[in-house]
Order: sequence, then structure tokens, then C-alpha cells
Amino acid sequence: MFYHLLYPLKEFHPLFNVFRYITFRAAGASVTAFLVCLILGPWVIRMLKEMQALAYTEREHAKSIHAFYAHKKEVPTMGGILIVASLVLSIFLWGNWSIPSIWISFVVVLWFGAVGFLDDWIKLKSKSSRGLSSFTKFAGQLVAGIALGLWLYLDPEFDKMLYFPFFKNLSLYLGVFFIPFVVVVLVGTSNALNLTDGLDGLAIGCLLFVAGAFAVLSYVVARVDYSTYLQMSFVPGAGELTVFCAALVGASAGFLWYNSYPAEVMMGDTGSLSLGGALGAVAILTKKELVLLIVGGIFVWEALSVILQVASFRLFKKRIFLMSPFHHHLQLRGWPESKVTIRLWIVSFILALVGLSTLKLR
Repeated sequence: MFYHLLYPLKEFHPLFNVFRYITFRAAGASVTAFLVCLILGPWVIRMLKEMQALAYTEREHAKSIHAFYAHKKEVPTMGGILIVASLVLSIFLWGNWSIPSIWISFVVVLWFGAVGFLDDWIKLKSKSSRGLSSFTKFAGQLVAGIALGLWLYLDPEFDKMLYFPFFKNLSLYLGVFFIPFVVVVLVGTSNALNLTDGLDGLAIGCLLFVAGAFAVLSYVVARVDYSTYLQMSFVPGAGELTVFCAALVGASAGFLWYNSYPAEVMMGDTGSLSLGGALGAVAILTKKELVLLIVGGIFVWEALSVILQVASFRLFKKRIFLMSPFHHHLQLRGWPESKVTIRLWIVSFILALVGLSTLKLR
């Protein structure tokens, strides 16, 4: 909104010219999202408590970890409402809405947030850990993935290539397979972040580093001079995703203020699904899908640990981990929750740096 309302006023005063710069609006979006989260946090937490939106901490077939969550019975869930609200408001104020990438990401966040909200709401009403059926939840995510895949596939200007990090000239034309590829990235990222959201501050802290890395990547790939110098694909319009990612960083930091150990609020599926969808959309729109595997390595490993655990048990009747996702394995090995969280944050930070190194190491 500021871009469209204030930037034209540059004709009257040169000060308004700053609204044309992505870096300025990105900083504004980040600070705005952080402050909105910080200011609205106490009110949202109080409202959720009054609604009795309390997390159901017991999990069927997972009695060994119930003791770790006994103290969280009075902690409200559905805090993802706070994240989505701050992100949406920030993007509305600081985004350039004439650029398709910004409203595509906007719609993805709202859609996945709606699916997560329904899941959380049903859990609260049923007072159990069972929300939407797996089929219904997956169908909701699938619809968004197919819709985005079709939209981009039918756009003649959108690049359908898959680029491999660390290689200058290695790429693969996906053609019609671009559509299912988009579905896999979007749905996979959303569920991977959802699986990571099991400890206070774990998912949102890792997301902060991933979103920060993609803020830089978005800015670089949208600059002809930078992308040419670095011998990488130029993505027109992706620069506006820098504003989106910066807002995501601010919202993550603001929510972490209340979600850090011991958490005052949990994000629930409302937050984890919407944020995972946001990351997937940004990776697709910036043509950095494989870099997401590196930068979001914690999310990938958490999801992979579940897949490996299930496959091993079904095929060999043996478990690889004490429990999956991986953070529960560490808990059962005796690691305190705060130690698990902080150490995985450190790994996430390192992976973000490795992902950024793909800009030059080619």
C-alpha cells in the first residue's frame, strides 16, 4: 500500500523516492511484522486462553514422551493466527502489489493457514490430537499445489527449468512434470515444517534463519547485474519476495518472543502449515527449490526421520530412532528440550550460510 500511495508523491518531495527501493521496504516490512507480533501477542494469547484453545499434548501410541509435555497443558495453541496476521498486515502495507509473486505467496499463506486452522479447530472441539483426516488435509494442500503448478506452467514467461546448486550449467527442463514438482515442493515443505513443530521455539527459530537466507537469495536473483555476475538464472519480479521474506523474518522473531522456552503459546497447524507453504512458494518462485533442501535442512531431516522410521518398521519390524521426528529421539536420549532446540538452531544457521554460498560456489 505504501508503495502505491506514497511513492507517487516523489514528484512533490524526493523523500518519498525511498519507497521504490526493495531494501527499504523489506526493512520496514520486517520491523512492522515484528512489532505487530510483539504488541498483539499478549492480547492473542489471552483471547486463546479464554476460548480454551489449549493444546492436547497427549499423543496416541507415544506415551513415552507424555511426561515431556505435561507442563504444557495450559499453553494455548493456534498461535499461528498471530504469525499469519502480522505477516499479512506487513505485506499489505509494504508490498508492491503489481508484482505477481507477492500476491501468489500471499494467497498460498492464507490457503495453507485456512487448512491448518480447520485442523486445529477440529482438534479443540474433539479434545483430541485428531483433527482433519489425513486425506482431507492432504487434499487441501494438494489443491493449492496443483493450482500453483498449473498457473506457473501456463505462464509462458515463467522458467520451467530445475537448477542444481554448485553447478553453473547443470539444469533440467521439467516440461509438464513441472506441475507435480511444484506440488511435491509445496506440500512437502508444508508438512516438513509441521513435523518440526514439536518443541518450544524449534520450528519458528529455524524458520527465521531460512527466511533470512531466502530474503538474500530473492534479492540477488532479481537483479540482472548480480545474477549475470554470479552466472545464475535471472528471475524477474522475484525481488519483491525479499519484502515477503523480510516480513517472515520479523513475524518469526516476534512470535519467537512468546514461543521460546518455556512457551506462552504454540503455533499449531495454523502456523506450521502456512509458514511451510510460504517457504515452498518462495523457493519455487525464485527457482531455488534444491537450495531449499540445504537451507531448510532441519525441516528435511525431521521429515526424513519419520519416513525412515515408518519404512524400517514396516519392512524390518525395527526402529532406527527411539522415536520420530528426530527431536523426540534426542529427548528420549536425555537431552533437555532447550538444548535440543538451541543446537538445532545452530545447525539451521550453518545450513543457511551453506545455502547462501551456492551463490558464489558454482
